[in-house]
Amino acid sequence: MYSVLTIFITLLVLRVVTELWLNGLNRKEVLNNADAVPDAFREFIDPSTYNKSVAYTLAKNQFNKIGTVYDATILALVILSGFLPWVYEGLADHLGHSIWAQSIILIIIGFIFGIPSLPLEWWDQFRLEERFGFNKSNFQLWVMDKVKGLVISFAIGYPMLCVLLWVVHLPHWWIWAFIISFCFQLLMMIIYPMFIMPLFNKFEPLPEGDLRDRLMTLAECTGFKAKTILVMDGSKRSAHSNAFFTGFGKIRRIVLYDTLMEQLKPEELEAVLAHEIGHYKLGHIPKMIFISGLMMLVGFWVLAKLAASNWFYIGFSFSPGSDKAVAFLLFSLISGLFTFWLSPLFNLSSRKHEFEADRFSSNALKSYKPLVYSLRKLSEKNLSNLTPHPLYSRFHYSHPTLIERENALAKSRPYEVRA
Repeated sequence: MYSVLTIFITLLVLRVVTELWLNGLNRKEVLNNADAVPDAFREFIDPSTYNKSVAYTLAKNQFNKIGTVYDATILALVILSGFLPWVYEGLADHLGHSIWAQSIILIIIGFIFGIPSLPLEWWDQFRLEERFGFNKSNFQLWVMDKVKGLVISFAIGYPMLCVLLWVVHLPHWWIWAFIISFCFQLLMMIIYPMFIMPLFNKFEPLPEGDLRDRLMTLAECTGFKAKTILVMDGSKRSAHSNAFFTGFGKIRRIVLYDTLMEQLKPEELEAVLAHEIGHYKLGHIPKMIFISGLMMLVGFWVLAKLAASNWFYIGFSFSPGSDKAVAFLLFSLISGLFTFWLSPLFNLSSRKHEFEADRFSSNALKSYKPLVYSLRKLSEKNLSNLTPHPLYSRFHYSHPTLIERENALAKSRPYEVRA
């Protein structure tokens, strides 16, 4: 019978090999199209910008390969060296085994595990992104973001961990853990945009004027009835541009990056806004919440089975009957080895939603061209990979590629927009 560690090593190696293989496929695909701008993109991107996007993609590709091996090495060392039981049991000897102590121990270990990733995060921000002109942050702001993130994580995470470790003593605790976590997720959809995001960025209503009138009229015509459209100072940290929808009910918000406002024309911004409204009107938010909740329920069920099995603790060098917090810790470390293989399924659902929101936008504006122009500009300004390998795209892209979206828009039949 295979040992727990043998299974762990096998799954870890399999994931790393697959990640490197996918990166290799993507790199080869990009290089195969690097000599000249492909015909499909010559209308909107010049050779110089295309060459820069190829260089950016290849640099990210190399960085991702290093990150994959680095993260896997850290995880292997943590699991195989005996460090995990040593640090947990050492902290428990000083802090005790109460629910409060177990929660603190998990947070301390989480902080320790976050340290090795800091050099790569710094390099990505201040070397790679800086090299291609995207970084607008500075070291002081970067450090402050980390500190704020730690404080917020503790303020929110500690009480939540205490509650979850308390319910493990109840019959069928995984059901209660799911209910609590799911309600917490819904609560965070309200709290995060209203109270947490403003700690990192400024959000201001779109100024009065022709652009605001056009966008608010569009929102009204599509039945969204927005009270305001917010502009976020994304340029504070990066030159990348984006737009997103957050919240639900009366606290729903559409947020546009200030960089996006600078890059797109009014009709193109209308297309982007209509796309985001499409996500809301087509019920993508509750569908995503449902899928997330289903995965959460399955995850807690699996965790409950593992937490009740002594072989799970023994297999990772812990004592049988260890604190239930150990099961939470181990599950958080190894679950990614399984969920990685589900990425194509999640992305398939997300890509379907993007196609639908694109169709909604083209129908709302009675033309797909403004959205196409906006997608082209965003691809150009963000130096997006225009020629990813299809298999790599299925694993790593939650959005369809530019050419897929253009083809779908050109072929689709707009459906009715209901107010």
